[in-house]
Amino acid sequence: MSTERRAPLDRRRVADTALTLLNEVGLDGLTLRAIARELDVKAPALYWHFKDKQALLDEMATEMFRRMTDGVEPAPDDGWRERLLSSNRVLRRTLLAYRDGAKVFSGTRFTGLEHAEHQENDLRLLTSAGLTVPQAARALQTTFLYTLGFVAEEQGVEPVPGERREGFDVEERARLMADHPLAAQAGATLFGDYDRQYEEGLALILAGIEARYGAR
Repeated sequence: MSTERRAPLDRRRVADTALTLLNEVGLDGLTLRAIARELDVKAPALYWHFKDKQALLDEMATEMFRRMTDGVEPAPDDGWRERLLSSNRVLRRTLLAYRDGAKVFSGTRFTGLEHAEHQENDLRLLTSAGLTVPQAARALQTTFLYTLGFVAEEQGVEPVPGERREGFDVEERARLMADHPLAAQAGATLFGDYDRQYEEGLALILAGIEARYGAR
């Protein structure tokens, strides 16, 4: 008789399994029944921990945040600009590490308070640069929403990095839109070199924060 003991079924183990399965089946294919099969339990066992799929997504987003920030300490000499650049770059890399990662993160709420210390530190840095608390909160929210929305669109074109969906060939788009030369030319910018696109958009937002709020 086997004496192997399985790890106890808890919220974190379920979320960990769900994130692993997410990369295989995507968000549409991620069901509580599929996760239960992966864990070798009956689906009703998961409802002790999650009342519905949204509750599971909340825990998955929280686990993604834990992994993103585990052992990461902000540089003590960061300025507000460097902090927003680094934190949003890390967020983008984290979201891209999971199929439909931006969709999982979007509209969820964290189930713990791990984010509170990071948010407090960022707000303190921004207010020390001369922003009010509402201005600092808006700066954080705007850069976060930009990153989340950018990755959602990026993953809509490339669900997995380097694997482009059919219908997003830039040259074919230009041929079909030949009667609209400016729109045709814009395709290379809109659907190519996402790293460069992201950095330029983020720089535009930071410049706006500095110009509108007078951040030092």
